[in-house]
Amino acid sequence: MLKKIRLTLAILFWVLITWLLVDFTGTAHAYLGWMAKIQFVPALLALNVGALLFVVTLTLLMGRIYCSVICPLGVMQDAIAWLRRKKNKYSYSPAKSTLRYTILVLVCATLALNVAWIGGLIFPYSTYGRIVSTCVAPLYKLANNGLAAIAEHYNSYAFYEVDVWLKSITALIVALLTWAIIAVLAWRGGRTWCNTICPVGTLLGLISKKSLHGPVFDLEKCNSCGLCAKNCKSACINVKEHDIDISRCVMCGNCMEKCRQDAMHFGNRSGVVLPSSSGKGSEEGTGRRAVLTSLALLAGTALAKAQNKVEPKTTDGGLADIIKKEKPKRKKLITPPGSLSIRNLRTHCTACQLCIDACPNDVLRPSNSLDRFMQPEISYERGYCRPECNRCSQVCPTSAIQPVTIEERTAIQVGHAVWTRDLCVPVKDGKPCGLCANKCPAQAIQMVPLQAGVHQDGWHWRDADNQEIPREKVLLIPVINEEKCIGCGACENLCPSNPLSAIYVEGHEVHREI
Repeated sequence: MLKKIRLTLAILFWVLITWLLVDFTGTAHAYLGWMAKIQFVPALLALNVGALLFVVTLTLLMGRIYCSVICPLGVMQDAIAWLRRKKNKYSYSPAKSTLRYTILVLVCATLALNVAWIGGLIFPYSTYGRIVSTCVAPLYKLANNGLAAIAEHYNSYAFYEVDVWLKSITALIVALLTWAIIAVLAWRGGRTWCNTICPVGTLLGLISKKSLHGPVFDLEKCNSCGLCAKNCKSACINVKEHDIDISRCVMCGNCMEKCRQDAMHFGNRSGVVLPSSSGKGSEEGTGRRAVLTSLALLAGTALAKAQNKVEPKTTDGGLADIIKKEKPKRKKLITPPGSLSIRNLRTHCTACQLCIDACPNDVLRPSNSLDRFMQPEISYERGYCRPECNRCSQVCPTSAIQPVTIEERTAIQVGHAVWTRDLCVPVKDGKPCGLCANKCPAQAIQMVPLQAGVHQDGWHWRDADNQEIPREKVLLIPVINEEKCIGCGACENLCPSNPLSAIYVEGHEVHREI
């Protein structure tokens, strides 16, 4: 019964957190955002004391139940291992403690040195987030687009189409490679990744050594048949010594389910089985109460935390195709509003890709820069960062992007626009434009005459000799007010100059307020 409860909760968590990672409407984040915030590493980086206390308390009570219920990467490994239908496929192996603790120390060093993305390559939540965001989310969106096409055929708009595109070939390769390694390890050895490589598993393993409850042998009933060890996906049961390495046990319940002698129970780790009046059934009831208690704690955490499709733009209004825009060479990267600075993002972000997948404007993508590898950066080839949008700041579980209101968002200057004279349409082609000024949401761009001596007299334009000039012959060029510009990128995105925009955004090392 204990295993069934754990399995039900694990599947529920896995499905919901996967939906959270692929959802592009914001619906899942409104109700399930807390599921990302109680993941151990995001809670640690965000200094979420409540979530950390919950995970540590749960581990002290029941061992590494977090790894088999709450952690989506752990549940994914269980699903892969389950597909291999071979019975009695595992065997005991000693812990590779030196490797485990070395990885843990190195990962802690990366956090101390402000290069969290390195640890993010193996942190369980960020690893799973990259796999889902890069490999599963596009399939989810394609399925949604198929439903949208069917719904439109029946004059229904319950679904709407979204743009599906590859945001980073590097992120895709890393995600596929990581998944392949984890899948092979899970297929061959169950929880090998969790108990050898994962730093969270190692840290929780140290805490679980002091756990109050866990699987225990009943030496009077055990006949040393070894079925428990052959079904232990953590390879932590030494039948000869009647010993369980509790630091590697993920409380899956396989040993108790497979034991034919009723010699394995969930009980007090001092060696005394939890009090019972009717044998195994009562022991299961006690274990069930322990799980329900932890579930109540989880529900409390959840309650504490819970409180129009725009078609992809393909032209700037008929002047030019903007999808084929090239990314300008910026001196400074542009980071999402709420990230405070490049340093803050680099320090706290684990590159889980949640903000990138949640961005409705298609401006966030994984960085290829080695000092911020796969962490989010802004680029405006496919859209611009709308001032009325704060989605990325609402979904980030690590506070790498801190929550900001819409009012705060409109006052954050992530960069400023820079004009390149030789690329501007009035200068290059001798044709009027002015699109950047017309579309600037901050009204930070003013158009002035290109020709020397030309000035405006009421509704009329006049030259240096005060002769009237036809309005259609007056060419205007943009002048940028850097104090008002917020770096949203509307000008860069909509500029008809191809392949490079004549006006682009230069990022700020530290964000400013206007």
